[in-house]
Amino acid sequence: MARILIAEDDPKQAELVRRYAVSEGHQVTVVGDGRSAVDQVRSAVPDILILDLMMPGVDGLDVCRILRSSPETEAVPILMLTARVSENDMLLGLDLGADDYMTKPYSPRELMARSRSLLRRSRSSATAVGGRALVVGELSISPATRKVTFRGAGVECTVGEFAVLELLASDPGRVFSRDQVLRHVHGLDGFISRRTVDVHVANLRKKFEPGLVRTVYGVGYSLTVPITGEPA
Repeated sequence: MARILIAEDDPKQAELVRRYAVSEGHQVTVVGDGRSAVDQVRSAVPDILILDLMMPGVDGLDVCRILRSSPETEAVPILMLTARVSENDMLLGLDLGADDYMTKPYSPRELMARSRSLLRRSRSSATAVGGRALVVGELSISPATRKVTFRGAGVECTVGEFAVLELLASDPGRVFSRDQVLRHVHGLDGFISRRTVDVHVANLRKKFEPGLVRTVYGVGYSLTVPITGEPA
């Protein structure tokens, strides 16, 4: 069972998602605006937030920005829902910290599959007892605590970003294909958003020094870590 928070200002949409989530045994809370979503997350951090982009007052983008800026709420998995068809709008949501997105109209079955994928990824880290940290040069990744440090400084990563970095760090220098990264991030639920992974990789590049996360065009992605003390 997971604690799911649904932030959706359309009562019919909210009720549809609520029923599907409850049918899978989850505990569900529904709010109808962004400010209530932020307040609810702060008072009782959910296992996942299903967040509508277009809401009155504080919209979904603002909610992402607020939650990701606070240590208490920055790790909450966020699946964003949007009726906008512009790719730029969807990528902006991911850039602000959403872990995945779906466009309306959507399949509730697919929504639940995407939610399970995010929950599984988040919980696999939180329940990894005794798991050894991945240490590559001055990069350290702890699956047990989902903490990342580089050159002594902490680096905050969303669930999706952590999953990508964890895979690349498992075999530094190896080029992982896009399909391999997709399977690691989304599992085997069968619902895969290729553009989401591209954005996770782009966001990781912004958080680390240039050259650490590398795209091998036409092949995939790899991790290269400089020798200690040398610039990236």
